[in-house]
Amino acid sequence: MDRAGAADPPPLGAAAGAPRLGARLRGTSLLAAYLALFHAVFAWLGSKIWRRWIAARILILPALWVALEWLRTYLGGGFPWNLAAYSWVDVPGALPLSAWIGAYGISFLVLLTSVAVAATVQRRRWEPAAIGLLVPLLLLPLAGRWSLRQDVLALREMPDLGRAVRLLQPNIPNLVQFDDAAVIRNYQKVIGLSMEACQPGALVVWPESAAWPFLYRRDAMLDADLARLTDRGCTVLFNSGWPVGDTFYNSAFLVSPSGEVDRYDKRHLVPFGEYVPFRGVFGWMDKLARNAGEMRPADRTVLLPWDGEKIGMAICYEVVFPSEVAALVQQGATLLVTITNDAWYGDTSAPWQHFRAARFRAAESRRPLLRAAITGVSAWVDPDGSVREELGVNQEGIIRARVLGQRRLTPFSRCPWLVPFLCTILAGAAFGVYFATSRSKSS
Repeated sequence: MDRAGAADPPPLGAAAGAPRLGARLRGTSLLAAYLALFHAVFAWLGSKIWRRWIAARILILPALWVALEWLRTYLGGGFPWNLAAYSWVDVPGALPLSAWIGAYGISFLVLLTSVAVAATVQRRRWEPAAIGLLVPLLLLPLAGRWSLRQDVLALREMPDLGRAVRLLQPNIPNLVQFDDAAVIRNYQKVIGLSMEACQPGALVVWPESAAWPFLYRRDAMLDADLARLTDRGCTVLFNSGWPVGDTFYNSAFLVSPSGEVDRYDKRHLVPFGEYVPFRGVFGWMDKLARNAGEMRPADRTVLLPWDGEKIGMAICYEVVFPSEVAALVQQGATLLVTITNDAWYGDTSAPWQHFRAARFRAAESRRPLLRAAITGVSAWVDPDGSVREELGVNQEGIIRARVLGQRRLTPFSRCPWLVPFLCTILAGAAFGVYFATSRSKSS
């Protein structure tokens, strides 16, 4: 390994191994307690509306839930994991409808249906359930009818249309301890798959951390292998740390056969993975920080140009933020690419939960989405959110896709804040009236 003059590489994604077990458990417990607060607030406020307003609760409780999901997206760095909408990822019409109302709007419908059924059970009347079921039963078929489904089917009937993309899934597990032999073996696997996938004009996409611990333009072996690939005519999209001051960006590089290099720097870092919040508050956070690393977030959005397309990048965690992906589309992204290292989670539901969020981002913006994951799930997702091809967890392989970018903006892409803002206004107004009337009664 040529490491001459290179600084110690930062831990990208999960590739550098896990922090100590005790620190991880404390960090996980802190995160779980923080997220539980949102459910506690919903239960506390929701119980007041449930008891006071029998009819209005069918609208106010879903609005309250969405308002809290929106708050969770931004408060404390943001953690919008597993929105209620994602439970409907395979419900016909839900993904196409998200192009109009986004995942937050689908969350509203999920809660509307649930609250209506609960009200029917409590009151033993059929009217609440009828209302709660009728609304989605009207909206979902309409969304499916007026979605891009026919365009997607037409594209599937023309397999040679579009630009060639190759998504690599090398199935490389995390290294709990650094092992030179394992590092070289894993790296050679990535290069071998790349050579197999590389063809003139194709885009070869590596998952996050695939080249770890080697750094672009600081490791001669990585630079030479990338040159070999581009000499064969393919463009390579890969992940590497990029030094900035005394820290690093988590970056995606696009290296083309012409020699041009474009770089995207990750904007939204993973708490307790790429940076550690509250380090000055809890002393044991310093120990976790030394294991997790301190990376720097980018302060601007960059699109990566490729063969007439503009790639909107989302590195790992960024894809769970609806408004951030919408911002890429507003700036002109014609297709979406997300690279991730979900090896932390093993063969659990978490990689699939992450993938469900990515499918919603494709459907919300009506853009094809390409996902390369180091251990899965890698996938080629159509603009309607349907999965064209995927590699599940712990599989190794190459997804061969042909994609054609889209340029029209969806209603959600234009105003991703509209539905959660309206829900927040509705919930805020309802509780304003509730507390005002409660004080007047008590006086």
